[in-house]
Amino acid sequence: MTITDDELRERVKTLLKEVDPHSTDQFTFRGAQFDAGLAMVYFPEGKGGLGLGRGKQTVIDEVLREAKVPYHDLMINPIGIGMGAPVVLQYGTEEMHDKHLKKIFTGEDIWCQLFSEPTHGSDVAGIPSRAMRDGDEWIVNGQKVWTTLAHTSNYGMLLTRTNPDAPKHKGLSYFVLDMHAPGVEVRPLFQITGEAEFNEVFMTDVRINDDQRLGGEGDGWMVAITTLMNERVALGGGSSGRGGGPIRFLTNLWNKTKDDLDPVTRQTIGDKVARLWAEAEVLRWTNQRLKVVSKANREAGPIGSVGKLMSAEMNQRIFEICLDLQGANGMLHESGYPMVRSEEVMGATNYSGQFLRSRANTIEGGTSEIMRNILGERVLGLPGDVRVDKEVPWSEIPK
Repeated sequence: MTITDDELRERVKTLLKEVDPHSTDQFTFRGAQFDAGLAMVYFPEGKGGLGLGRGKQTVIDEVLREAKVPYHDLMINPIGIGMGAPVVLQYGTEEMHDKHLKKIFTGEDIWCQLFSEPTHGSDVAGIPSRAMRDGDEWIVNGQKVWTTLAHTSNYGMLLTRTNPDAPKHKGLSYFVLDMHAPGVEVRPLFQITGEAEFNEVFMTDVRINDDQRLGGEGDGWMVAITTLMNERVALGGGSSGRGGGPIRFLTNLWNKTKDDLDPVTRQTIGDKVARLWAEAEVLRWTNQRLKVVSKANREAGPIGSVGKLMSAEMNQRIFEICLDLQGANGMLHESGYPMVRSEEVMGATNYSGQFLRSRANTIEGGTSEIMRNILGERVLGLPGDVRVDKEVPWSEIPK
């Protein structure tokens, strides 16, 4: 299908006329957006998209942003939309497509990612959680950690070991887990922000039907890599407009406080603000380019690590300057443990929360060190790190 940007904009405007997002609930509006193929435009027709290139999504996002549509992907179902939907589309059955894709986009079904474990974070391939075959079912035992939004999720993307005698990357399988299944227990992990968006998840004799497996038995690492590449695009490739996203927090605060600063401080911080604004623009245009050159113009690839790496480190610098501009007030922070997700809509005044939350940016979704390895090895073609256990059966690796 060939659709020009102008034609795409007209389709979005028609949607906005037919279903007013300001007088319609989230599920109704986003359901209509999905049915119109304007949810994830790079998905096939009938599955939330129009079969176009990934870069075309920015055209839709621009029109929705101009119309001040309040329902944003990252606020509604960030893991489900950014990671769950693409992996279900690629590896799931038609029944899974029908069951999950629309509800993921509307936010009726929140999803989480069950990868990291207490003993294995960066080395996810070495996880010890186990799934044992029992007829048409698998019995899962193990513990996951740092699971964002597990406490509100209906489904989780579960990576677990199904063959301990295969090398660690080849003995994993990937399942869609019902988070309300018997044996699944979610416990909050309180953060330095005073919130608890992360969780521990304990699985005790949890039964999963084999038809909930994504990819072949033992192909879990391949499916996980697909998930992670989409995660990095989602984390680093936001669709905010010019001057939007985290940099807006800084520019708004700068405009409010600059006249109260002494000349030297104003010049020094002003230079840093200008530099960060320029970096934010470079990141925005880089993300636009990456969406255009993604594999087949539809799939995320390793090059998405560029945006993830740059945004994670830039966000930390942005909120450091925000605290500098606040002076002693920057040390104040609200108390309590509300068990909520930290969102940008928490307000342009919650700079301490954003500063503390940004500390995790260079860890979550793959550390900055991992991002540099991926870019070096998979994008630039540099020699890989030495991996002495790559072909050793997992059961023989010293624990």
